[in-house]
Amino acid sequence: MIQPAVAGVIGWPIAHSKSPLIHRFWLGKLGLDGDYSRFPVAPDRLGQFLAAMPAMGLRGVNVTVPHKLLAIPHLASISAGATAVGAINTILVGADGQLHGHNTDVAGIHVPAAAAMAARTVLVVGSGGAARAGVAAARQAGAAHLWLLARNQVEARAIHTASGLPGGVIPWGAPLPDGTGLLFNATQLGMVGQPPLELDLTRLPQDATVFDAVYAPLETGLLKGARARGLATIDGLAMLIGQAAEAFALFFGAPAPRAHDDELRRLLTQ
Repeated sequence: MIQPAVAGVIGWPIAHSKSPLIHRFWLGKLGLDGDYSRFPVAPDRLGQFLAAMPAMGLRGVNVTVPHKLLAIPHLASISAGATAVGAINTILVGADGQLHGHNTDVAGIHVPAAAAMAARTVLVVGSGGAARAGVAAARQAGAAHLWLLARNQVEARAIHTASGLPGGVIPWGAPLPDGTGLLFNATQLGMVGQPPLELDLTRLPQDATVFDAVYAPLETGLLKGARARGLATIDGLAMLIGQAAEAFALFFGAPAPRAHDDELRRLLTQ
């Protein structure tokens, strides 16, 4: 008897995750026998959970904060794309029973924001896994300059140096760089239960785009401020759906039915 494919998402916290709704929506549209669930995994239990994945019958899991870097030592391998980012957001259980890491966040950032990054200055806020994916997307899009705004200056400098792009690291609270084409918030600031991300957007040019990876709430304070200035914005659902589509194909062996994106977005914002 063929067992249905089962996947999920791990994080701490994880109750806010909309990933089960997305994957179950696509499974239903394709008529596939499978499921996708949330798994709250505390950092001190991460190794135990990952070791148990094959016995649980999981095809794989998406990985969110704070596990995108912490999970790497527990994996048998990581893909070239994940190696380039230095973080994973997807783990597959291989036919060998081993765990293999991937990163689909880059596609979730690059696809909606490539035009805003090409030959422009990109400012990434943060120094974690999502920030690393944003840097990889900027490099892939052909950004002219890269700046990181982060509290962890040491980590931000390491990420910037590895990018090979001109630019640098901005101290927290410093003015934003002139001529920024894309500002990408890769932190949890602005998320429900977190402090707001307070930035002075007046230095951004009128053709700048503000992209917030936070999707709970969908209308963050950062995006409200950007829209008040008449700037183009990209919300967290764009990244969430884009990266989920890449993971869905890995988990379930079929392309995500993206023709239904409008219906999916309505469902996600109810």
